Amino acid sequence: MRLVLEKRAEQSAKMALLSPVIALCLTVIVGGVIFALRGLDPFEALYVYFIEPLTDPWSREQLIAKAAPLVLIGAGLAVCYAANVWNIGAEGQFIVGALLAGMIPVFFTSWQTPEVMVVMLALGVVGGMAWAAIPALLKTRFSANEILTSLMLVYVAHYLFDWLVRGPWRDPQGFNFPKTVNFDGWQLLPRWGDIHLGALFALVVALVLAVVMARTLKGFELQVLGAAPRAGRFAGFSGPRSVLFCFLLSGALAGLAGASDVMGTSGQLQTPYSPNYGFVAIIVAFLGRLNPLGVIVAGLLLALSFIGGESVQVSLGISDKIAKVFQGILLFFLLACDTLILYRVRIETARTAAARAAG
Repeated sequence: MRLVLEKRAEQSAKMALLSPVIALCLTVIVGGVIFALRGLDPFEALYVYFIEPLTDPWSREQLIAKAAPLVLIGAGLAVCYAANVWNIGAEGQFIVGALLAGMIPVFFTSWQTPEVMVVMLALGVVGGMAWAAIPALLKTRFSANEILTSLMLVYVAHYLFDWLVRGPWRDPQGFNFPKTVNFDGWQLLPRWGDIHLGALFALVVALVLAVVMARTLKGFELQVLGAAPRAGRFAGFSGPRSVLFCFLLSGALAGLAGASDVMGTSGQLQTPYSPNYGFVAIIVAFLGRLNPLGVIVAGLLLALSFIGGESVQVSLGISDKIAKVFQGILLFFLLACDTLILYRVRIETARTAAARAAG
């Protein structure tokens, strides 16, 4: 006896919309069990994790600040995945964007005009695009697997960042701490409390991409190539050009997120620098159903997981790594629900297998 996944003839549109909700509910239930196994009141722990951060003004500002890079990166990845282009290296593109933006204060510390902010943001975009172009060109020129190449480049970006911040770019007046000089003045994004300009970038980008995907020929092209590549080729759409477009777009947005993060939140380059926004944004893209508007809601929810992890650490003495546990469980249930939308589970015995072979 074995379990067999059998492709469904038709997919339920209603279940496709309910899938994220079901996955979230199952994640909360499993999270409650985990808290109970730790000897905690699951209802109190879940309240501290999911609800309490929303009752505090400072936590709400932090929520928006953390959601901004997730939405920026997630919107770009949603376009990629809708086109069946698998950029898994947004974390590396995020880091390189932050690195190039931070290069200006390191080498031009006294540059304090409005232009410096624009140049830093532009360098962040260019850095993310350049890093994303590598797996894109390897895919289009040599048919290299973009999942592997983009993922491996994340570790190259990590080590490059670490070497520069600990070595040539380290602040000589920083008491030997692995960090650069502090950014100042126009090298920082305007802020309203703990919310910086990156939140506005994220909102505008998500809205623009929603229109592009729903109302333009380019959006139609990407969706056709993602759903039916052969039909797209017959229609005259170019697969290699779409791969390059998707990688450059998602890399640019990841680089912009990195630049916005160091200019709006960190105010310097320091190591270790691993917010994992690029990896969490993969969950954001799928939770948002590969829709840029859905990505906004999903980004806020995943940002809440970061804030909730810090909240239970302070209030209940649990490691803030619990946030990664919740994120992993959520992705597991989301993929499981989506699998069951596409396939039905059938139990096959030796007798039914023999009958199917004979028929």
